[in-house]
Amino acid sequence: MPIDLRSDTITQPTQAMRAVMAAAPVGDDVFGDDPTVKLLETRVAELLGKEAALFAPSGTMANQLALRALADSGDEILIDANAHIYYYEAGGPAALSGLSCRCLPGIRGIFTAADLQTALRPPDQHFPPSKIVCVENTHNRGGGSIWPLHQLREIETVSRHHSLKLHLDGARLWNASAATGTAEHEYAAPFDTVSVCFSKGLGAPVGSALCGPRDIIQRARRFRKMLGGGMRQSGILAAAALHALDHHRTRLTDDHANARALADGLASLPGITIDPSSVATNIVLFNVTPGTAPQFVSTLDAAGVRMLPFGPHTIRAVTNLMVTADDIAAALHIISSTLESSN
Repeated sequence: MPIDLRSDTITQPTQAMRAVMAAAPVGDDVFGDDPTVKLLETRVAELLGKEAALFAPSGTMANQLALRALADSGDEILIDANAHIYYYEAGGPAALSGLSCRCLPGIRGIFTAADLQTALRPPDQHFPPSKIVCVENTHNRGGGSIWPLHQLREIETVSRHHSLKLHLDGARLWNASAATGTAEHEYAAPFDTVSVCFSKGLGAPVGSALCGPRDIIQRARRFRKMLGGGMRQSGILAAAALHALDHHRTRLTDDHANARALADGLASLPGITIDPSSVATNIVLFNVTPGTAPQFVSTLDAAGVRMLPFGPHTIRAVTNLMVTADDIAAALHIISSTLESSN
């Protein structure tokens, strides 16, 4: 079996997770009859300190539901230029909600209150009304970077002063909490809405949740139906998410340790550029000779290590539930051998 470091979305349900899925009480969730979905929505809302939650098929849908529920067509969102919502969601803000994106120049996905203040424009008929500030924590293209809590509060202060809503793309918020010891609800507190994912580091097969005020979640529920996200006996999937919350959150620190070990090992190899101190969670970004990343990834794949090219010279590796410390050691050996054979 290859050592798969392409993403934390490649995880397979554990046998224990499959057992609870098979035994889950279910009902028609569109009618509000699925007890396991209700339990999950209550649980995740409590974890994040919000009034209500909505189970959704994907993180992309959860994010897009938040934008649709918080803003009107013709409005503007303010967002880091490398954020998932802007970079990887197929133009969803424009196509689904009629929203334009005003991109901020974040460092590893993190922008400052001053950056936000500078980007804000005065009310004028020529400009789209600014409506939502979007933050991603941890930040995928930032290499799993974690927003400092004080910076989130500073962003909140500026946003509230200008009557802006705040949305947190917390697909990997569980990783931020595991790495820092800061509770998820503390990270979520500055935001009106928060999305979290169960199918990345937590290892569930499907699903995300959108959390927020009860009236906003009720609006989002209608939009979920509109976009085809209403599911019937989805308690089978919600059961996996509940199991993941109970059993897989604390083990995320194992993924972080494996990512640091990978980064430290890569730093010792010729031809690879990486700053191991930049690895805060489970995402490792490193550079190779410019223009060679896709070729190098292809060569590694043939040798039994799977990663993703993240640009012409950048490669991404993501540790996950399926990867052990021994796998990391084996991957480093393969990478070293591949580099030697190419020289």
